[in-house]
Amino acid sequence: MAARAATDGYRFIKLHEIELPQVKAARDAIGSDIALMCDTNCPWTVAQAIEMAHAFKPINLYWLEEPVWPPEDHAGLARVRQAGATIAAGENTAGLHDFRHMFEAGAIDIAQPSVTKIGGLGEMRRIADLAQSFGVRLVPHCAYFGPGFLASLHFAATLAHDVPFERLYVTLEASPFGPWLEAKGGKVAVPQTPGLGCDPDMAIVERYRTEPIHITK
Repeated sequence: MAARAATDGYRFIKLHEIELPQVKAARDAIGSDIALMCDTNCPWTVAQAIEMAHAFKPINLYWLEEPVWPPEDHAGLARVRQAGATIAAGENTAGLHDFRHMFEAGAIDIAQPSVTKIGGLGEMRRIADLAQSFGVRLVPHCAYFGPGFLASLHFAATLAHDVPFERLYVTLEASPFGPWLEAKGGKVAVPQTPGLGCDPDMAIVERYRTEPIHITK
């Protein structure tokens, strides 16, 4: 899958793996010129995360994402970062003040607020300004296919620095937002009309509409 994504034009590839053989296999498949990230979804203690960060070093990860449980252990994240790993986190961070605590702890290199969890575009903008003041790069977390995807896309387009944009590498049976979710040559276009930039295809919505189920006791 990593090799196929590279052939499709993606220059940044993110895995959801926690074992060295799988991550190494992906690196071997795509070569050294494509950025490889690994999102581990908070599986390890701090000591385990440091051990894995050292194990991953020869693979040259672009970033190591959420290596520590619980995700709010900012001091623990900072220790993994001090061990030499480039750390990304933020999709589980609880608002602006929690991000400030993360920045003050020196926990991350990459901030990843999620527009659908954090409170919308206004809060995203405030977090971006705060991240800039701390010298932390911001890359929106975006594991979405609907309005959250479009909002994240517009937000990413406003950032002064160039950022990779997250898109789940799957083929959908149908999508009410159609071509705006499709990548060509590893890139997606930004809609240019007002609001989120496009309306859903209601024919697709109707095709998948289900009647509510009424439960009685």
